[in-house]
Amino acid sequence: MIRRILLPVAVATLWLSMVSAVRSQQLAATPPMGWNSWDSYGFTIDEEQFKANASVLASMRQFGWQYVVIDEGWYMANPAGHNLEERHYLWNGDGLLIPDPARYPSAANGAGFKPLADFVHAQGLKFGIHIVRGIPRQVVAANLPIEGSSFHAADAADQTSPCPWDDGNWGIKDNAAGQAYYDSMIKLYAAWGLDFLKVDCIATNPYRPSEIRQIAAAIRRSGRPIVLSLSPGPTALEHAGEVGEYAQMWRISGDHWDGWTLPNKPGDEYPFGLEGAFERLAQWYVYTKPGNWPDADMLPEGWIGPKPGMGEARESRETHNEERTEFTLWAVARSPLILGGNLTRLDDFERSMITNQDVIFVNQNSTYSRPVDNAALGPMFEDARVWRATVNEPGARGYAEYFAFFNLEASPATLRATWSQLGLDSPKHSARNMWDGSTIKESKEISVTLPAHGCALFEVH
Repeated sequence: MIRRILLPVAVATLWLSMVSAVRSQQLAATPPMGWNSWDSYGFTIDEEQFKANASVLASMRQFGWQYVVIDEGWYMANPAGHNLEERHYLWNGDGLLIPDPARYPSAANGAGFKPLADFVHAQGLKFGIHIVRGIPRQVVAANLPIEGSSFHAADAADQTSPCPWDDGNWGIKDNAAGQAYYDSMIKLYAAWGLDFLKVDCIATNPYRPSEIRQIAAAIRRSGRPIVLSLSPGPTALEHAGEVGEYAQMWRISGDHWDGWTLPNKPGDEYPFGLEGAFERLAQWYVYTKPGNWPDADMLPEGWIGPKPGMGEARESRETHNEERTEFTLWAVARSPLILGGNLTRLDDFERSMITNQDVIFVNQNSTYSRPVDNAALGPMFEDARVWRATVNEPGARGYAEYFAFFNLEASPATLRATWSQLGLDSPKHSARNMWDGSTIKESKEISVTLPAHGCALFEVH
């Protein structure tokens, strides 16, 4: 049997209450779970569509789903435009982006996103938005004043650091004016009721540590707890300590889309397929801890439409086995779980997958997770991967070990290993499959047959 640490009931109860108290005070104490609009709507989502998706997420919040995030484009009067002039950004007198009232009627008359955030909070959820780092180029051209300071936009703008793939903004200088601009931005968005901020073009190409620090400082000064998510990837491993000091999430790959492997240019990870996520998550597991969550990106599962951030409207190009493998890998590796498919068109398979309490439990409660060394498993695992997660806090389930098996082959495969090879001390164990509820009787080894690109997740006793 698994070796356990047994505590008196009173001590265990006290320990659990202390752990719960610490988690409740820490920002992103567990991997954030939620939904982001980009995969299904690109720039185009409007208030009615957002509320519809938020309402579906609210119906599943007992499973841990919490954040609803409007991705890029909420400040565009014409999101279908092909360049900055055609898209027509909207900003207030202080040079801060504001929602398009034609798409977000509740934002009219200067209300901003506060009414929409109030709606989200009333659903028991938390509200998030996306921004591209920096300051709008047209705001700089007009040299608008920066609220709460003697500075103007031109004082803050770093015109040597535009985003290479977005023509909307200049970067922000590492100076007092730049800090004042970010302070005024976060002050406004915090007043709306913001809980989650995804900042793009900041984690790589280029990596902008000065702007990361400025935004984190602005969040602290706002007085509101706001999760900071950095994008896109791949964030370099050598920056792990720095991004972990200032942000709660950071992307570890290029934009992940729906496919096992996806064509891209040499040296460019866009788009990033599912197969590559195994190696990437294995590189980052040592940096995963409460408040620090290397982010494998959104889960492009189910219906991706009506206006996807890439390609045409479609059902996910992943098979059901691949979708389950994706969800399981993200869960066991403790990546944030951010759904990308259109929640208003969930089918029975997707709904049952994203409401599997056992799998979500592993993501939210594991205290340590890591890939099992393939060298210890033998040649049978050359085209397979195994992840191990441990829960070592007292609670309803007590101490537990979890093992996820993944078949990377395009054909079915049978995997077999002893518990000793998998790293457990005791020679015999039983196990329960957390996807189908089947059990394996106590034995010295485990054998599992998986479909092409399929997986299984076991709770081991």
